[in-house]
Amino acid sequence: MNVKNIEKLEKSRVAVDIEVGAEEFEAAIAKAYLKMRGKISVPGFRPGKAPRKMIEKLYGAEVFYSDAVDIALPDAYTQAIGNSGLDAIGYPEIELGEVTKDGFTFKATVPVYPEVKLGQYKGLSAVKEEVKVSANDVKERLNEMAQRNARLVSVDRKAKKGDIAVIDFEGFDNGTAFDGGKGENYELELGSGSFVPGFEEQVIGMKAGEEKDIDITFPEDYHADLAGKAVVFHVKVNEVKFKEIPALDDDFAKDVSEFDTIKELKDDIKKNLVNEREQAAKVAFENTLIEKVAEGIECDIPDVLIDEQCKRFLEEFKSRLQSQGIPYDQYLKMTGMSEEQFMEEGKEPAIRQVKMDLAIAQIIKEENLAVSDDEVEAEYKKLAERYGMDVEALKQYLPAADVNRQVLNEKAIAVVFNSAKAEKPAKAEEKAEESAEGEKAEKAEKKPARKSTKKAAEKAE
Repeated sequence: MNVKNIEKLEKSRVAVDIEVGAEEFEAAIAKAYLKMRGKISVPGFRPGKAPRKMIEKLYGAEVFYSDAVDIALPDAYTQAIGNSGLDAIGYPEIELGEVTKDGFTFKATVPVYPEVKLGQYKGLSAVKEEVKVSANDVKERLNEMAQRNARLVSVDRKAKKGDIAVIDFEGFDNGTAFDGGKGENYELELGSGSFVPGFEEQVIGMKAGEEKDIDITFPEDYHADLAGKAVVFHVKVNEVKFKEIPALDDDFAKDVSEFDTIKELKDDIKKNLVNEREQAAKVAFENTLIEKVAEGIECDIPDVLIDEQCKRFLEEFKSRLQSQGIPYDQYLKMTGMSEEQFMEEGKEPAIRQVKMDLAIAQIIKEENLAVSDDEVEAEYKKLAERYGMDVEALKQYLPAADVNRQVLNEKAIAVVFNSAKAEKPAKAEEKAEESAEGEKAEKAEKKPARKSTKKAAEKAE
């Protein structure tokens, strides 16, 4: 194998001209003969027993060339890329050249990991939200806890907003039941907005045992089969339940927590809210900084990296749908979207993510960052504690290489974060206003200059 030429192309691709010599090609032809001889019929010989020379004499010397190329080419390509020190990504496009008894040539065009030139990544500034937790925030969290611990009590009265109506329902389009329009003993929270607009409002006021038909028009943006259609739902209310919310007192605190008083529970909620919001503010600050670093890089990004990121986004989205019990095909039907549209819409965020990944990788390289085995082990322990798993069990699902990469990325982000300056939101707004005023002033200064130039031109005429 011999690399004859390497040509750099746009979008971080290279075209590699490769030559496979006579000796290597002959070895591949010999393998092709052994593979194919049982499939070739030669008069006077049993299948698979005809000598190679006899087959070549009968069918031509080129009879094994195609299979020999298929055998030799992958190894030649791998060696060429390795020997050239190219960091290839994705699959190559192969253009076969001349094939003779003395060997063959081919051109492999393949994307390579791009060269990245970093802009500023230290000493950046960005807005960091100030963390505040009010008494209303604590009360809201307490109310959420109370809602989760509410008892459902069956009541003999008309259903009101906020009640749970246990219903049977079936939808009809011009008298014909349609797919997905039927349910039995479905617990519908009235006012939740979980059903098609207009449905829940018409169930309000019904009592247990009551039946009626409800007229509904589906929204225009509903899935294609029912979009904009006027249908009828036959509804029967089996039971009406009322949420009995517990009082927010010391007994409630004892029931839902390890605390004896409501004050202790409130203090703990406030502490947890502060921690949550501080972590969220830190993550948002880091993301803003890394986005700034990504915007400043110079890089010719290959399409394959963007396509792969789009596919990752799609797989993540499918997983989220699955966790919610929504089949992916059904989601596409409901939204009227195609997978191609989803991938196209994902390109812009995919480009942003790829640029951030490339920026982080380049920081790792320039800062000579590394991760020790002890650091990987410490990260395993932290993750195991977070997810309530045994460390050894976690290692079965999470490869050490992934943990190493995660710690390495965090170190790169820390390089940016530790040198950055956090701006208060008000200060950032003042800067934006100053910048806008500056632009106005600059425009105002330029206007007279344009007028005087025009007058000078008129005088010259």
